[in-house]
Amino acid sequence: MTNAFQPAVDEVIQSRYSCRAFLPRPVPRTTIEEILAVASRAPSGTNIQPWRAWVLTGETKAALTERLLAAFDDPEEAATHADPYQYYPKQWISPYIDRRRKVGLQLYGLLGIQKGDAKRMHEQFARNYKFFDAPVGLIFTVDRVMEQGSWLDYGMFLQNVMLAAKARGLDTCPQAALIQFHRIIRQTLEIPDNETLICGMSLGYADPAAPENTLRTERAPLSEWVSFRD
Repeated sequence: MTNAFQPAVDEVIQSRYSCRAFLPRPVPRTTIEEILAVASRAPSGTNIQPWRAWVLTGETKAALTERLLAAFDDPEEAATHADPYQYYPKQWISPYIDRRRKVGLQLYGLLGIQKGDAKRMHEQFARNYKFFDAPVGLIFTVDRVMEQGSWLDYGMFLQNVMLAAKARGLDTCPQAALIQFHRIIRQTLEIPDNETLICGMSLGYADPAAPENTLRTERAPLSEWVSFRD
């Protein structure tokens, strides 16, 4: 059974992707506010709403980008920074490592980056710290007192942000790459010590001419991960 909303909702969900090249076209503040207000309807245990967002544009975003790139491009400086939490597994196994490798090969293939080309790989990864040239950068934090349940809630909120943006003709890229330099981000934005950096996100209008924006990652069929019990 379907209803009038299903096709529209399905289309927004299925058309979302990680955009890695944006146009310089600005996003109105009212649109950003709408997106975040809609996203805040995400469920959270006992309605505690653990999310906190920092919206970066203009000079503030440019200043943060400059500091992040300086740290990333200096191996000795970069080595003094570490993630505030373990995002990926300490030991990779199949099928997860296979999926990770595949998307990396697909992205670099679209960009013409050959295996072993460390310079170009570094340059491409550095685009994370430019928010892929998006006009809006988002930083998300959570109070340190919150436990795993709130992080689950946070994931639903982040998905809402991306879908609300897509429904308005905007694209996004969630970015865990930013968390390594959480101390720089905290200092630049004057984020309180009680807040832990969850991730960043680029927000803006996709550049349709960028080859990296043609990448659409695969999803495993239901037969690989769903078990029905009658």
